[in-house]
Amino acid sequence: MNMRVGVPKEIKNHEYRVGMTPMGVRELVEQGHQVQIEQNAGIAAGFSDVAYEQAGAVLVDDPRGVFSWADLIVKVKEPQANECGWLSADQVLFTYLHLAADRALTEALLASGCTAIAYETVQDLHGGLPLLAPMSEVAGRMAVQAGAHCLEKAQGGRGVLLGGVPGVGPGRVLIIGGGVVGENAAAIALGMGAQVSLLDKSIPRLRQLDERFNGALITLYSTRENIEQQLAQADLVIGAVLLPGAAAPKLVTREMLGLMQPGAVLVDVAIDQGGCFETSRPTTHTDPVFEVEGIVHYCVANMPGALARTSTLALTNATLPYVEQLAHHGWRRALQDVPGLLAGLNIHSGRITCPGVADAFALPCHAPLDELGSA
Repeated sequence: MNMRVGVPKEIKNHEYRVGMTPMGVRELVEQGHQVQIEQNAGIAAGFSDVAYEQAGAVLVDDPRGVFSWADLIVKVKEPQANECGWLSADQVLFTYLHLAADRALTEALLASGCTAIAYETVQDLHGGLPLLAPMSEVAGRMAVQAGAHCLEKAQGGRGVLLGGVPGVGPGRVLIIGGGVVGENAAAIALGMGAQVSLLDKSIPRLRQLDERFNGALITLYSTRENIEQQLAQADLVIGAVLLPGAAAPKLVTREMLGLMQPGAVLVDVAIDQGGCFETSRPTTHTDPVFEVEGIVHYCVANMPGALARTSTLALTNATLPYVEQLAHHGWRRALQDVPGLLAGLNIHSGRITCPGVADAFALPCHAPLDELGSA
């Protein structure tokens, strides 16, 4: 099958990543597919138009042209309002969607009739999330450096250095959630010399992390009481809780903020899925923080976008094999043949196929397998 693959420039606020590297383009072109990419789509991530042309892509100066031409649209972030209007029923969209936190986007994609496959719900053979993992690694590591910056007094923070200095104790970091984000945040926070505690509901996972960090990480079973006790001591709290495809649970309430030290910092990495702090709301790299009850909140919804080159390379490494399968076999065959890809199908032909999204909005959910034979 010869597939037309389109890669538009990302237009979300301060989103500098791009859906495909020149290396990815070259792989697709050499397999007989056609690729169009919007001019300057990769500039901010360090990939020139010339590099894309040399890889075999055709450059287009009109984003609508990319959308109208492509069979398969490969992006990084969810389509913005005007982009949703350019989608049609015969197109496949492959990108991060996080629909459970965005009813307007869900309704727009349903109205478009397109087939929408979400990176964040694709699974591997072990139930892991292979396309979310690389950005979770970036976000987890970035969360600590962003939080450390927010702790500076000039940024509204407590004025605490996470690593401390001789004669002065280190800062205290609390991580809620022991998945990929939490593990990577712990690695950076410990590396900076902070005292780090991590909460999770899985004893086997806590055991793994205890072994991984040779006991340097304080692991605790996640209960309301443990959360409250740790909040009272923490300088920096990182929310790293994920329910695949579903809205994040609110584990820190507004009332709990009263337990915290003034100027402490909350970094909500789960904000794409609605956030795991009750007082969270999405922010941008332009205006990343706000205060509630004297507590600094950092809730940027596309954190890895600030580290565009690292993030784009890591993301393409993970997504390219799936793009190749979608391009070579078409979406129906690929969803049947590639383990875990069917779990990525969120919307098809005006119907929701992801239980977490359907539950978030009390809408009907259709079995993904049933969609493979539908027009």
